[in-house]
Amino acid sequence: GLKATAGRYGGTYAHKDIAFEFGMWISAEFKIYLIKEFQRLKDIEQKQLGWSVKRDLAKINYRIHTDAIKENLIPAELSKAQIQFIYADEADMLNMALFGMTAKHWRDANPEKEGNIRDYATIEQLVVLSNLESINAVLIHQGLPQPERLKQLNQTAIQQMKSLVNNLNIKKLK
Repeated sequence: GLKATAGRYGGTYAHKDIAFEFGMWISAEFKIYLIKEFQRLKDIEQKQLGWSVKRDLAKINYRIHTDAIKENLIPAELSKAQIQFIYADEADMLNMALFGMTAKHWRDANPEKEGNIRDYATIEQLVVLSNLESINAVLIHQGLPQPERLKQLNQTAIQQMKSLVNNLNIKKLK
């Protein structure tokens, strides 16, 4: 609420909501400033949330994909470094199928940018990437060699991107 104290160190103190309301009542300029500041903060929040939702979407099938790699492509006797290489190689294959380049090629072409190629992907690309992870898991379980999987995944990526680019529901997510 509101608190008023008399004396040398006295004053009137109010809860911030009451203070804002009082300030808006006294000054139209303050009210407009407060509204604009609130809108600015909401815009920033929306942009951050949008990025987060997009990246989370790309991670949906990640576990299915990595489990397929673990169960079918990684022999028990490999070192940790060799295992990491296999996972990275499969991730780069998905990058090649969708983006036409590996993570290293993207980093070399974009040294000024933070993060990786997937951080700069569109919502359409992230939807397709999620689908490609799931499809690649199935193809791995079927025992298809990587070159054949890459060819099929690239064809799928092209087909799905054509479908999604003009999809009105995807445009609403942006």
